[in-house]
Amino acid sequence: MKETILIKVGEIALKGLNRRSFEDVLIKNIKRRVNCITPCEVKIAQSTIAVTPYKDNVDFDEIEECISKIFGIATYSRACIAEKNMESILSCAKEYLAETLNEINSFKVESKRSDKKFPLTSPEISREVGGFLAEEFPHLIVDVHNPDLVVTVEVRDYAAFIRGAAKKGAGGIPVGTGGNAVILISGGIDSPVAAWTMAKRGLSLTAVHFASPPYTSERAEDKVVRLLKKVSEYSGRMQMYTVPFTKIQEQIKDNCPEELFTIIMRRFMMQISERIAREKNCGALITGESLGQVASQTIGAIGCTDEACRLPVFRPLIGMDKEEIIEISRKIDTFDISIEPFEDCCTVFTPKHPRTKPVLKYVVEAQNKLPVDELIDEAVKNVKVTEISF
Repeated sequence: MKETILIKVGEIALKGLNRRSFEDVLIKNIKRRVNCITPCEVKIAQSTIAVTPYKDNVDFDEIEECISKIFGIATYSRACIAEKNMESILSCAKEYLAETLNEINSFKVESKRSDKKFPLTSPEISREVGGFLAEEFPHLIVDVHNPDLVVTVEVRDYAAFIRGAAKKGAGGIPVGTGGNAVILISGGIDSPVAAWTMAKRGLSLTAVHFASPPYTSERAEDKVVRLLKKVSEYSGRMQMYTVPFTKIQEQIKDNCPEELFTIIMRRFMMQISERIAREKNCGALITGESLGQVASQTIGAIGCTDEACRLPVFRPLIGMDKEEIIEISRKIDTFDISIEPFEDCCTVFTPKHPRTKPVLKYVVEAQNKLPVDELIDEAVKNVKVTEISF
């Protein structure tokens, strides 16, 4: 029996005249991902995408897991492919759903007839299949209001499909339809969630990580790589630029007021990230900041940070509390990695009493005591690039 996975798009359906371009990107993303597991035919017809392996006896659980993490998919379901006649539909329904039907008490049948040349209407198909399954599985009762299982029959132009319950997809819009952006990634809980959130809105990601050896270790950098691999299961492949940040932090410590250390450090991060973003043709920066979470994330501090760059800065977590962020981090499987006890550069030279209401004029004056352009040029020149793949 031939099996496939049927995919329904969500928000893409609202895109009007641009819908086809979104569908093309989604199909491309699906092909790239599932073909890493096994070669599959991926085609769209009548607003449904069918993913069908060319080979038999493949691991459909692995394909399902892959598809569940592709943005742009509202729901997906495994289905068997039947010939477009009632004899084949009934036979396939019995064989394909037997295990599930033996474990439940009630069901109903819903039918969708896209091919209007098929001799039976949708209600007639439902009656035929429902009656047949009730006879073959006499312990079952038909419950049209609250069934244990909804059996769906779809008669399309090129085949008929029988499936059980649909599963919720990752939602959002396909990665690559929203442009490119740089995510400032640390080893904490927030920035991987911010990366995932913006990938869900169609952004292709480039990651920038700041390392400060010997104050930070190679294990801290490896932690970030592992976090990004988790994110890449949803966002697809990306590059990580590791920026050497020790010299800049030491210069800040030696020459700037202690209460402004964090603000000036953040300004350097934004300026360096913007330089990389422009080189990579990225149109925005992304951070994991949440308003008021720490001293550098007050309104005043964020204003001083943003003044350092001209690209727009997306902060998808800005209105979330920590529990909401942690909930998402658990969902995308980054939480346990994020809480591993390896220091990142943000904890180096942390002031005892950071300024929560900094004045931009004094922040800029303090930063300009340093050779800003020279330090940024040197940092960008010595970045290390790591390829991240799912």
